[in-house]
Amino acid sequence: MKARLEVQDKGSLPEDEALDVTTTFMVPKKEITMVPDMGKWKRSKAYADYMGFILTLNESVKGKKLTCTYNVSETVEKLLNLLETLDRWINETPPVDQPSRFGNKAFRTWFAQLEQEGEALVSAVLPADKQTAAPEIAVYLKESVGNSTRIDYGTGHEAAFAAFLCCLCKVGALKVDDQLAIVFKVFNKYLSVMRKLQRTYRMEPAGSQGVWGLDDFQFLPFIWGSSQFVDHPTLEPRHFVDERVVNEHQHDYMFLECIKFINECLEKFPVIQHFKFGSLLSIKPLNP
Repeated sequence: MKARLEVQDKGSLPEDEALDVTTTFMVPKKEITMVPDMGKWKRSKAYADYMGFILTLNESVKGKKLTCTYNVSETVEKLLNLLETLDRWINETPPVDQPSRFGNKAFRTWFAQLEQEGEALVSAVLPADKQTAAPEIAVYLKESVGNSTRIDYGTGHEAAFAAFLCCLCKVGALKVDDQLAIVFKVFNKYLSVMRKLQRTYRMEPAGSQGVWGLDDFQFLPFIWGSSQFVDHPTLEPRHFVDERVVNEHQHDYMFLECIKFINECLEKFPVIQHFKFGSLLSIKPLNP
């Protein structure tokens, strides 16, 4: 199996044997600083890996409900525990009284705990022989929850969480059998925690698209959520504005959960300028 996912390959995820044993992990850093740099992103190994990952999962959830039966591995359970820890920290870090309505400064206290413990949280998810990857992969986890300076959250942060999951696949922590659980369990729990962050700390949307985006904060659940509707016998786009239909089916379909919550992004410089590159998701061109 190849060490990366081709965009055209929609049927597999990278597994542990795919990673080159000589890989030297590194702390990811920003490489896209100007608009002309976007060409480097589109030609990079990271772009091919990331897009292949998104498309693979898109194919796996096609026509399936959130409530369908699927494998839940030990690694998936560990990831759910990690997200539950982040959720618990929100309860332990209530908003503070402040003059401004948005951007509650208690988020910085919450984020500082993730900064301090993030690497340990990731280590707990990784196989014993891949522990050296923890510092690299933890960067994507920390990037996935919002910006502590601006106290905002947007689709670039969501992209970092997808990159986090992609890296776990590349080092073999997540397997092919985890495809449905990655979307329906892990990513869905991530959405829940992020929505709780947004509500609790009144986070500003990062790079709001206004009328051009259904949601100022999330993007991927609309991609994977729409795939769930492929070949559906009765539900049609006209039903998405029907409150009764949304309430009835929201627990089966990620797309309708998004509609309920609010009752597109990878080729945009404002998003990708914040993306960080390392050994697992590399800025190196796909075909040098």
